Amino acid sequence: MTPPKKHGLGRGLSGLISGSKMAASVALPVKKPVAVPAKSTPAPAENTASPFRQIPPSKIEPSDHQARREFDEQSLKELAESIRCEGLLQPLVVRQKGDKYQLVAGERRWRAVKQLGLKTVPVLVVQASESSSAVMGLIENLQRRDLNPIETALGYASLMKDFSLTQEAVAERLAQPRATIANTLRLLSLEREIQNFITKGQLSVGHAKVLLGLEKQLQTAAARKVIEDALSVRETEILIAKLKRDSGKKITKSTPAQAQSAVIEDLEKRLSGKLNTRVALKHSPKHGKIIIDYFGNEDLQRILEKLGLA
Repeated sequence: MTPPKKHGLGRGLSGLISGSKMAASVALPVKKPVAVPAKSTPAPAENTASPFRQIPPSKIEPSDHQARREFDEQSLKELAESIRCEGLLQPLVVRQKGDKYQLVAGERRWRAVKQLGLKTVPVLVVQASESSSAVMGLIENLQRRDLNPIETALGYASLMKDFSLTQEAVAERLAQPRATIANTLRLLSLEREIQNFITKGQLSVGHAKVLLGLEKQLQTAAARKVIEDALSVRETEILIAKLKRDSGKKITKSTPAQAQSAVIEDLEKRLSGKLNTRVALKHSPKHGKIIIDYFGNEDLQRILEKLGLA
């Protein structure tokens, strides 16, 4: 029996780098740690005959197509400390752009090296077009699992928009099933608040896929419910099924008063969550009032600070 075909990033970076000089591995063994050179030591000259060079970090600029949106400062400090103690064990991958170099892969390492104040850093210079450079950067992040699901979706969308690629073309370039590309891109149709929940790890992709089956105006409230009650994906499926049934009933039986009551209830919940106390909203078309509970002077001071009044 023929074994099942595995889908993955089989080609990796090496598959997108052509030419005999580019056949070298991206990983560059460094026997000694990269130490901060003394101020009196001149920076070594660039060897333009070799794809491996030592260049100043100041001559490197980030890619315009970086898929990664968030760089955790504590993680960068830990990486910088590791590089300071052990050296940079893998070079940055760059392409020459005028008298500068543009990052293809390794932005976290580049940021960490800048924190250390190193005068030079080892790089692998590749010949790559703008689109190939963007694809290689995305592949590196995907292989390292450095991207959250929303960053991955934005990376796919960027490739399609910036280089006029179809989903099929992106799937081919990344050696991914087209269904994977399509399903990941669907995450971008969720409300921004839900995307933030996914970015922060409060909702999984499994939760997101279930929420996508719900009417758009109900998705955010359902997502909050999932987080508040710490629902599993299966429990979320049950919740969504119930909301769909209730939504169908409201289409024929709801009244304007009921609709207004639901809006007021949602506002009360949002205000309560914002101020971390019970909030009652008394509303009519011509007047109303908001009642905010607090417990003692300290609690009142806390609420005033949240409202920007203290």
